[in-house]
Amino acid sequence: MKKQISILILLLIASVAFSQKKKKDTIGTEVINVVKPYTPTVSDAFKIKSSPEINDSKISKKKQIEYAIFSIPVASTFTPAKGKAKVLRVDPSAPVYDNFITAGFGNFSTPQVEVFAHTNSTRYNDFGGFLNYHSSKGGIDGVVLNDDFVDTRLDLFYKQEDRDFDWQLNGGLRFQKYNWYGLPEQINFSQNVIDGLAETQKYTNVYVGGKLDYKDSFFQGGTTELNYFTDDEGSTEAHILIQPKIEFPIASEYINANARLEYLKGDFFQNYDGTGNIDYSFFTIGFNPNFEVLRDNLTINLGADILYSSGSADGEESKIYMYPKVTASYILIDQVLTVYAGALGGLHQNTYNSFANENPFVSPTLNIKRTDEQYNAFVGFKGKLASNVGYNFKGFYRSEKDKPLYKLNPTKTEGNIIVTKGYEAGNSFQVLYDNIKTLGGFAEISVDFSAALKFGGNIEVNSYNIDNQAETWNLPALKASAFANYNQDKWFAGANLFFVGERKDELTFQTPVLTTIDEVLTLGNYVDLNLNGGYKFTDKLTAFIKVNNVFSSSYQKYANFNVQGLQVFGGLTYKFDL
Repeated sequence: MKKQISILILLLIASVAFSQKKKKDTIGTEVINVVKPYTPTVSDAFKIKSSPEINDSKISKKKQIEYAIFSIPVASTFTPAKGKAKVLRVDPSAPVYDNFITAGFGNFSTPQVEVFAHTNSTRYNDFGGFLNYHSSKGGIDGVVLNDDFVDTRLDLFYKQEDRDFDWQLNGGLRFQKYNWYGLPEQINFSQNVIDGLAETQKYTNVYVGGKLDYKDSFFQGGTTELNYFTDDEGSTEAHILIQPKIEFPIASEYINANARLEYLKGDFFQNYDGTGNIDYSFFTIGFNPNFEVLRDNLTINLGADILYSSGSADGEESKIYMYPKVTASYILIDQVLTVYAGALGGLHQNTYNSFANENPFVSPTLNIKRTDEQYNAFVGFKGKLASNVGYNFKGFYRSEKDKPLYKLNPTKTEGNIIVTKGYEAGNSFQVLYDNIKTLGGFAEISVDFSAALKFGGNIEVNSYNIDNQAETWNLPALKASAFANYNQDKWFAGANLFFVGERKDELTFQTPVLTTIDEVLTLGNYVDLNLNGGYKFTDKLTAFIKVNNVFSSSYQKYANFNVQGLQVFGGLTYKFDL
């Protein structure tokens, strides 16, 4: 074998040497295949590292990208719809109904019905109305005259949302019936005098009005209202109030301004002496610019009220009035302590309508004037003592010229003389005016004890300095109130407590027999506790009960006019959608 291999090697060497000598390659195309089986060994393989080290610093590095937005303005006629406030409720899953009807009945034969309903024909309008009927047959202990009452009110509205503005129309009617039942207990009235008294008084108020809100305009809109008020004694009163709003820029800030155009005209069939009628009319035009400054925790509102007012009533002069409208507040500790102060003033137009709503026992023989609130300066602080305890303390000093005071009319009978009018027996009120300076303080606190229980209260103390009258008739020096509300699942309850301090009034005789006897009356303090509660059967149906004057106090809100005692009233409320 070795011999054969040696011969083969010699032949290959000889062939190579021979080929080197030739100038032209003459090697053929034969292919020689040498085949040998492959037998791998362990050393031929390599191991893979279980924890390889990888340098990824270049891989993970992000490339910085620079870009810019190329903005092109696009004309659009789209106007977003004006947002509407939604009702906040504890349980989001509970349905909310927009309409309701409430009906109930109580002692003293007291029915009451309330209905509110509204709907819309498109997504841009809303219209509806509210009806309230409340009456009582009376039955106050010791009262010999009729003491029943009726109070009925109907309000209608229509709202429309347009592209650039919203507008609303209002209209309504209110009818009230009361009686001058408060005969002085100091007088022993004969039965003939009592039988001859026509103690019933009826009030009717018809009103129309509107509201306009512009969305993007220096003219922000405004309100207007016309009231026509009459009574059963031949009195009439027309009151027009127009209040436009504008906004205009100065430098980089905006000034808001409210204008005022007011006209009042009325007449009473006769004065209290019966010697003639009473006519009155007033015209007022005013401008109230306001400028608000916001600086970090400081808020300042700088404004003034400038008016021209003329009046035809006795003693009323035409002149220009100017009042401050300045307020400021500073947050010392966020949500804990805020200090505030201000100086305000204004010209207030008194009306027969407003007097009768506050005290329905006035006589239709009033002297109507304007009240000049020259200034009302105040300083206070408010905030939270804890996350669930809020407070507000304020001191003030106010000066008012021609402030109205309710005082008993002189009686035209000593008990035997028959009077021609139902309000001439010392059982009605006149309105007197005086210049009064008031130094007072006010404090209130509220506590959210839990999500279900809340309570709080306030107190107001006043000290009066009066020019002409002997007393600040029917004005208390101390008033206070407290409340508590509980609402858990289907049950709810509440309580309201009112306290009113002493007040003064005066009984005066104006008869052919007695003309000089005056007796000052002291109306004592009174406390009135009112309770309410109920149960929700379903989301739509609720039963409720109210208990007023729990202590059954026979107190007098106004001299000689006792209130009803313990009053229990219950009923149902049904909610629905249209």
